[in-house]
Amino acid sequence: QVQLVESGGGLVQAGGSLRLSCAASGRTFSTRTMGWFRQAPGKEREFVAAISWGGTSTYYANSVKGRFTISRDNVNSPVYLQMNSLKPEDTAVYYCAVLTTIWGRQSEADFGHWGQGTQVTVSS
Repeated sequence: QVQLVESGGGLVQAGGSLRLSCAASGRTFSTRTMGWFRQAPGKEREFVAAISWGGTSTYYANSVKGRFTISRDNVNSPVYLQMNSLKPEDTAVYYCAVLTTIWGRQSEADFGHWGQGTQVTVSS
């Protein structure tokens, strides 16, 4: 059974930082682009960031550029999302997933193998 497991969420004050992790169990996605999405209450799931299988290329949603960094140490390591300068509007459940289509895509339909998510709450 393939599974992605997110961790690292929590409650933080505005301006603070958190680092999320996404680990794969059951199989590896070492040659796949991985991405992070988030879903706030009452809103659609939205793209946050993605990273190539080798970790050398990334792309981000405009709303998080300059504040969030996606990374992976090697092709078999977890994928991380370092979130700095957090804002209350960053509050959401954060999910990781595997890109199943073409590099650069940001639609939820372009990703699969979703994890269960981790809650991030930013207080003002």
